Amino acid sequence: MGTAANKSAAAGQTSKQGFVYLPLIAGWLVPGAGHFLIGKWVRGLLLAGAIIALFALGLAMDGKLYTSAQDILELLGMVGDLGNGLMFFVTRSLGLGGDPVRFTTADYGTKFIVVAGLLNVIAAVDAHNLRTGRKF
Repeated sequence: MGTAANKSAAAGQTSKQGFVYLPLIAGWLVPGAGHFLIGKWVRGLLLAGAIIALFALGLAMDGKLYTSAQDILELLGMVGDLGNGLMFFVTRSLGLGGDPVRFTTADYGTKFIVVAGLLNVIAAVDAHNLRTGRKF
């Protein structure tokens, strides 16, 4: 009898949660959006500011966006760049970040862009964990 009550309580709690992956997907597409959806405004603003600043500084330093995977290092760079979500796709559609690296600063810019993507993925997972109650 107690087991049935626990199952119905768990089902009721799950239905209250709704689509728990929304903060994860929104946080990946737009930096900070996952935290905004769950009401963590300050954390969302700080993360969005840091991620957008890293991405913009990387582009300002003529950083390269990885678009193909010829070897394992380019594959890892591309995975990091895809972590930027819509910023990656918009930047590529505008033709930015496609030039080969010619200066030392451009190499640093490339790393800034990859780090922005990785930080964005971590932030999106954090928003998902906050939403599901795994983290407080």
